[in-house]
Amino acid sequence: MQAFFAWLAGLPQLVQIPIVIVAFLVVVGAVIFLIEVVPRSGRGLSWVRAAIAIGVPVVVLAVLGLEKGAAWVFLLGAVLGGGLFWLDARSSKGRGRLIQLALFVSPALLMMAVGLIYPTLRTIVSAFMDKSGTTFVGLDNFAWVFSAGGSGGLSSLINTIVWVVIAPVAATFVGLVYALWVDRSRGEKFLKVLIFMPMSISLVGASIIWKFFYDYRQGNQIGLLNQIVAWFGGQPVNWLQHYPLNMFLLIIILVWSQTGFAMVILSAAIKGVPAELIEAAQLDGASSVRRFVNVIIPVIRPTIVVVWVTISITALKVYDIIAVTTAGQNSSSVLGYEMVRQFSLLPPQSGHSAALALLIFILVIPFIAYNARSLRKDS
Repeated sequence: MQAFFAWLAGLPQLVQIPIVIVAFLVVVGAVIFLIEVVPRSGRGLSWVRAAIAIGVPVVVLAVLGLEKGAAWVFLLGAVLGGGLFWLDARSSKGRGRLIQLALFVSPALLMMAVGLIYPTLRTIVSAFMDKSGTTFVGLDNFAWVFSAGGSGGLSSLINTIVWVVIAPVAATFVGLVYALWVDRSRGEKFLKVLIFMPMSISLVGASIIWKFFYDYRQGNQIGLLNQIVAWFGGQPVNWLQHYPLNMFLLIIILVWSQTGFAMVILSAAIKGVPAELIEAAQLDGASSVRRFVNVIIPVIRPTIVVVWVTISITALKVYDIIAVTTAGQNSSSVLGYEMVRQFSLLPPQSGHSAALALLIFILVIPFIAYNARSLRKDS
């Protein structure tokens, strides 16, 4: 893999671009082939599945850059892959089925235990310890979070609550409006691609784009917003320095990036509303607004809840936008950013950071519980 990138770096840039595009298309094609074609029945595809089960572990180990002398590692990967394929083909029911499920689920359970359960328990313990992690301090870290004199703890909590209240509602509402408007437009597919495009951009990329939009300088403006102000004879404003204005301007970035997601999901839900209900309401003389409020909204309510909960959890965990735009300055910090900042201080304030992480976890639980309850109620 390193040799490939070294070879690619030595080529002219105009040659690198098509090679990267072709490599991306090959990877996407391979994924589609594995999902759509390989699972089909047939003796030929069975041999293909066997080759993939044996070859993939070997290729992965090779890509990781193991030494040539470790041929036994490649052989072990091939044997394990072949064994799992044989187990998958032979163990279809009975005790063999249980063994098969246990073997295939165990790697995921192991990774979940190492990467999720253990860190969660360790964070909970650290939230009640001092910064060294050796002395129990009780609720002192949480007292710091809720203390007005705390360095960013309480203000980060308040800002996070504002983010969770405004961003999900705004993104869901705008996405719903887009869904209704786009579904009735002639260029539906093209418009959906344009609206969904911000979702394909990372929050870091979106934040950089909007940071240029809000840019402030004394001379010639490169920020579009300040240039518009200058065109009308006003003085440029350092938008991201003024609280709470900066917080609402940053919320716009999240709304912009999540609206496409809300639009796509809600558009699919609206199209799933039975036509008989709409026709019955129309025959009863209901206007388009009443049909939307009294027929469509109740039917797609579970989908609206899912979209709202998903964006709410994203708002609770937001970090990228703050890190790229303001770095938490001018009272713009949120819990996710403050959690990382506390751990990055010298010396690291691990107790404060763990308390903030635990607080985020506690705030997420009601959203997940409400979503599960809503889905169970409507099922």
